Amino acid sequence: MTHQHHILIVEDEVKIAKILADYFALEGFTSSMVHCGAKAEEKVKSLSPSLIILDRMLPNVDGVTLCKQIRRYSDVPILMLTARVDEIDRLIGLNAGADDYVCKPFSPKEVVARAQAILRRSQPKAAPSSLSTLSHGDLHLDLDAYVCQHNNTMIELTPVEFRFLKTLMQKPGKVFSREQLMEKGYLDDRIVSNRTIDSHMKNLRQKLDIAGNDSPIQAVYAVGYKLI
Repeated sequence: MTHQHHILIVEDEVKIAKILADYFALEGFTSSMVHCGAKAEEKVKSLSPSLIILDRMLPNVDGVTLCKQIRRYSDVPILMLTARVDEIDRLIGLNAGADDYVCKPFSPKEVVARAQAILRRSQPKAAPSSLSTLSHGDLHLDLDAYVCQHNNTMIELTPVEFRFLKTLMQKPGKVFSREQLMEKGYLDDRIVSNRTIDSHMKNLRQKLDIAGNDSPIQAVYAVGYKLI
């Protein structure tokens, strides 16, 4: 089985990186390895990988910082590896723009399976030309360019935040439950806690507030969120 996907493995433990590369090779993927956070961005830009395996704890530049930097210019799927199991640490990674995470120690097979699921479900689908832009008042989403603009100010959103906002803008006034937002925001059928959804929505609302005027997203107590 041959894949066109190339995986960039950013992991300072060489042994772990090589094991992951071997398991990806067994599934037909090609891969590259980098063992230092400071050199990772150069690899991302030169290789344009299909997916990044990113260790949270890296020398020079940590995984969370690196994830945020990558999100400034790329929507490449990121699967974060973390030795920290506390929920707050996982949320930090997700809020930085990671699509999923796996806790160490992990099974290499699980990492490959998670990566395959992300790649299978997160491939961008071309939107019909008539639906390539969503607008609501001073809020605009360009679905093709993956750009958000509020009050003529560009807003940088993580992929999950963008999908949440897109969902709300498609049906203004409709209250979406956290479960519905989870289904729309995560393309790999991953189940996350309500707290994770609330954390993403809090960040999204704050970003829209900063852009000017109050956020058009309203929380509905004990139910979910809607666009007003």
